[in-house]
Amino acid sequence: MPACGQPAQPSPATWQHGHVTPATHSTLFPQAPDTADAVLDGLDPEQREVATALHGPVCVLAGAGTGKTRAITHRIAYGVRAGILQPSSVLAVTFTNRAAGEMRGRLRQLGAAGVQARTFHSAALRQLQYFWPKAIGGSMPRLVDRKIQLVADAAAACRIRLDRNELRDVTAEIEWSKVTQTVPADYAPAAAKAGREVPRDPAEIAQIYNVYEDLKRDRSVMDFEDVLLLTVAILQDRHDIADQVRSQYQHFVVDEYQDVSPLQQRLLELWLGERDNLCVVGDASQTIYSFTGATPDHLLDFRTRHPGATVVKLVRDYRSTPQVVHLANGLLAQASGRAADHRLELISQRDAGPEPGYTEYTDEPAEAEGAARRIRELMASGVPASEIAILFRTNSQSESYEQALADAGVPYQLRGAERFFDRPEVRKAGIALRGAARFGGNDTLLDDAVDLPSQVRAVLSGEGWTTEPPAGSGAVRERWESLAALVNLAQDFAAAKTGATLADLVAELDERANAQHAPTVQGVTLASLHSAKGLEWDVVFLVGVAEGMMPITYAKTDEQVEEERRLLYVGVTRARRHLHVSWALTRAPGGRPNRRPSRFLDGLRPGSTATVGRAAARGSGGVERGFTSRPDAAPRRTQRSPARCRVCGRTLTDAGEMKLMRCEDCPSDMDEGLYERLREWRGVQARLSGQPDFCVFTDKTLMAIAETEPTTPDELSRIPGVLKRKLDRYGDDVLAICAGQELEQGPDGE
Repeated sequence: MPACGQPAQPSPATWQHGHVTPATHSTLFPQAPDTADAVLDGLDPEQREVATALHGPVCVLAGAGTGKTRAITHRIAYGVRAGILQPSSVLAVTFTNRAAGEMRGRLRQLGAAGVQARTFHSAALRQLQYFWPKAIGGSMPRLVDRKIQLVADAAAACRIRLDRNELRDVTAEIEWSKVTQTVPADYAPAAAKAGREVPRDPAEIAQIYNVYEDLKRDRSVMDFEDVLLLTVAILQDRHDIADQVRSQYQHFVVDEYQDVSPLQQRLLELWLGERDNLCVVGDASQTIYSFTGATPDHLLDFRTRHPGATVVKLVRDYRSTPQVVHLANGLLAQASGRAADHRLELISQRDAGPEPGYTEYTDEPAEAEGAARRIRELMASGVPASEIAILFRTNSQSESYEQALADAGVPYQLRGAERFFDRPEVRKAGIALRGAARFGGNDTLLDDAVDLPSQVRAVLSGEGWTTEPPAGSGAVRERWESLAALVNLAQDFAAAKTGATLADLVAELDERANAQHAPTVQGVTLASLHSAKGLEWDVVFLVGVAEGMMPITYAKTDEQVEEERRLLYVGVTRARRHLHVSWALTRAPGGRPNRRPSRFLDGLRPGSTATVGRAAARGSGGVERGFTSRPDAAPRRTQRSPARCRVCGRTLTDAGEMKLMRCEDCPSDMDEGLYERLREWRGVQARLSGQPDFCVFTDKTLMAIAETEPTTPDELSRIPGVLKRKLDRYGDDVLAICAGQELEQGPDGE
């Protein structure tokens, strides 16, 4: 999308003569297409294949800048506009609120409003809130935004002192444990198996993790991972609720599928049930979050799990020049590992541009000053500040660049700060604009305002906006940048909507706030490479590209080093036209110049020698159709026999009766003593795993076990609610209790 106040790039309306509507640019306020077929205009052949593949499993392997979001939003919009998909039956999920908001905004522009586009957590939270009274009852625990204070309290309760960095790292370990469904007792072996660099003794982390779960339960709060865990538990345990969710959502789209964690994959499987109307989109070469539990295996194994899947490869890069794309392909040509085996070689669709620049500096302050000086020159030549970014490996590197830009008088914004519409100054500005829209006739501020932009400038001048930005950096400058973004948005809105009023703009702001579709802030973006994922700029400065920082010092294993390579690849592919790569020989002035450029640049930057690598694979675009995938194929369903009461033989429909395998009114032959022993055992297991009792087994499942008294794993597995995962984990204990055996007690008497 062009920056606010900048003209959109011209583009042809349809696929012709090797040209296509740019995949990553659009006008700010476009008109919705007139017909369903018009939704397909401007898509290239592979994107059109994605948009029209509306039945069965579809896997889209999309390289950086190839228009994946465009392809999947047009797919949804085409299905809705053609009457094939009901908007309310589609659930599109992604990983950030920004990405979900962008998706909702694009769907609205394509005339497909009403489609749910959410993050995994947001979708799960809505379902959890709705079904909590029915599934569990009582008040739902309060959701905590940040768990770090709870972790600090847990560490204090364990008498373990953590400094600020250790506290952050232990919190990350708890998050990883939960998304990989690792309970405290299993943390140490699981971390060792995963090869994790743990910040403290694993036994200490497990202890803090266990107390953390106890504190949450005592304080009746839950964290974001609990939202997914509890939703999974309810959908696994309550078939009636799972069926209700599945009747609501018939079609699923998952963006950034290479970043799915095992827990998110399990939730997706429960949403799907036995159906296969699933479209996933991803790029294994952009897997950069494995430290959080994300894995590309689900993407790479998709064809194995769904043999009938249609696979579409997008390799036409509409974002970057051939020079930038050549460097990106060169980075991956030397990669190794499973993700590298499935890499896509991008083919630029843009005109030639300048070669990437490489600069060596004596020290880091000189590097920051050099970047600021070059940015001033670019801005003087007409490049908007909002089209320039400085990307670095760690957040701690930002300070020197903030100072250098402030000294040079260059506006900037920090990526990853508070969401735009949540900022206090933006909320206050919205209230002021809404009041002016309702009572503007009596507002002397608007006496001299002749059009919408001047009205907005007049109103926001009372909130702190001025024609010239304040000097320096800091909070005052950030507030001004926010208000300036609203002023620029008003100018674009008035230009696109003839006769637009202040009330129309307020309605537009409300829609954008609901979609988290923020306007562009006029300032150079400072961002870590991780937070830059999914964004793009005309000019990108990749700074600190030296050994020890890229790859980072603590990347020891081959897998960790390869993820660092992919992280640099993500950084390179953020640039549309200008790319500047730099490094410093030492950290501080006067230091020993013992640093060298990153090994990843060997053979790519001028004067360097290539490391021994592998030949780049030609990841040509195209379509691979599954052998059972047909547009008219009905979703595959497994026929299940009706559940019948084991006492009277009546067909059972109530979920609770189905779990008991008998009517509520039919006589029970339950062993009361066995039931109580099972309840006591369940309480111990729940405390050990840090979960509510029902997440181990529900009361109805325990009653069914106490009534049937299974003696073998096969008999136990026939009881509804005893799934394979629970059978593997708890089966031996349950069968031992049913046989009257005493279980060994733990060291604390449990």
